[in-house]
Amino acid sequence: MLSMRSAVALIGRDLVEAYRGGTRVERVCYLVAAVLAVSGIFHLGVLVATGGAWTGPLSWRKPTTFGLSFGLTLATLTWVLSFLPMARRTRARLLSAFAVACAVEVAGITMQAWRRVPSHFIPPDRATGLDVLAAVAAASGAVVIVAVVVTSTLLVLRCSGEVEPSMRLALRAGFLSLLLAMAIGALMLAGGQVLTRTQGDVAPAFAFTAVLKPGHAATMHGVLVLPAIAWLLRFTATSEPFRLTVVRLATIGYAAFAAVVVVETLAGIDPPGAAPLVAGALPLVGLAALAVAAGVTLHQIIRNPVRARDVRVPERG
Repeated sequence: MLSMRSAVALIGRDLVEAYRGGTRVERVCYLVAAVLAVSGIFHLGVLVATGGAWTGPLSWRKPTTFGLSFGLTLATLTWVLSFLPMARRTRARLLSAFAVACAVEVAGITMQAWRRVPSHFIPPDRATGLDVLAAVAAASGAVVIVAVVVTSTLLVLRCSGEVEPSMRLALRAGFLSLLLAMAIGALMLAGGQVLTRTQGDVAPAFAFTAVLKPGHAATMHGVLVLPAIAWLLRFTATSEPFRLTVVRLATIGYAAFAAVVVVETLAGIDPPGAAPLVAGALPLVGLAALAVAAGVTLHQIIRNPVRARDVRVPERG
């Protein structure tokens, strides 16, 4: 039990060190992520207090979900990139650009919510100066976010011996998943803009994006889940081949789940509804594999934790 407590203490210490021992840019990114998350929680309170609807172009759902999602994504990217060796200036530029883009995106969406007008999709003949500003900010932020994710993915794919195999696999699979989420997000934005301009109404645009949301959500957070499993395995007294096996299981599970959801989304099939039996079962099998990998990791932390004097957590990049 004492060794398990020691492992838990090491995990907590490593998380604290990720902030305290990070660069100034990394610490600022964590603080910005916290502000965005608090904004999302606050707007959730506004939604509950006003009795508003969760759906619709004027719902308080958008500043809620965007604040929480962008806050979590910014914190995640800051954390996972710390495991990747790269030039200090490159890391600072990537994180700075990503943090500013996330803040601009959430600020624009929040401003539109308080103005009680739709964000992202507004017919040109009804757009005011502030609407145009919000649309430009959203588009610019999206371009920067995609550029940072693409660059980060390329850097992750190029890394080799600097990162142990289990973490390297988790980072590569996670960033490829995030890249697919960005592609789906870009499709949502572009398709919604076209529908708004051609049909002169926001309803078709929001209906279009609603169909694609499950695929976007399913691929968004692999960049957190998979590296988190690889990172937690560092605090167990297991061999690297064992850790790699567990991460492979988690990766296969997450990929199976996300792949089916994305295919069903693009095909216009309601994932929980009218999917064929095999397609409906495969995501559950994927989630089960992911759950087994997480369970094995937790079991090893409890039953086979690394001793404090034996811990060899590689330094962050």
